[in-house]
Amino acid sequence: MEHLEDYEPNEMEQTTEEAELSGSNFECSSGHTPDFPPHREVINVLDAVIDEITTNRNTTLVTITYRSCPTCKEPKQTVTLIIGPETALRNEHGGSVRVNELREGMVIHASFSPTMTRSNPPQAQAFLLIIVKRPETRETTIGRIAEVNPRNDFLVVIQNQNPSSAIRFHISQETVILDPIGRRIPLSRLRPGLRVRVEHASFMTASIPPQTTAFTVQVIR
Repeated sequence: MEHLEDYEPNEMEQTTEEAELSGSNFECSSGHTPDFPPHREVINVLDAVIDEITTNRNTTLVTITYRSCPTCKEPKQTVTLIIGPETALRNEHGGSVRVNELREGMVIHASFSPTMTRSNPPQAQAFLLIIVKRPETRETTIGRIAEVNPRNDFLVVIQNQNPSSAIRFHISQETVILDPIGRRIPLSRLRPGLRVRVEHASFMTASIPPQTTAFTVQVIR
């Protein structure tokens, strides 16, 4: 990979593919719309996969692969995105994330400059990265329910009666909720004080309390 210090301004060129796109014409799952100036020319790609993350001095380089036409069978394209201070990084819920939370294997939406280096792969300044899906690694948490919110599809679990251990679990349509003998039940059947075993994604937001997605919730005795 060509490092940032290896290219000069005269190596930059305007790409023609997708350079007509302007503004930001996609949203993350939470409905958050990026607030970029409408006149800025950008390339917007959906469902790109992070292949490699490297740090060069104080700059992070994120190499992604993607298809310009997701429904077509054209070859995948590769570009290395330069993550700078002005790059907006968002999680699945529209919240801000730090660059060190990015991981190889993540699926993202990306908005970046059509001006690229002539390196292989080319490098471009990133304007926005939205995490869409993370590599599916799972962890298990056992604790007692502190709050159940069926309207907003989440529950809060604490461990060892310690409020600082609280985790907020998002309940999706794919989340399986089971009673003590393994029968499926709705979220509304859960009550504060019940002891549960939650199988969930290993990633968590940096919020207080941290948040993540529950795959399975089972009431235990």
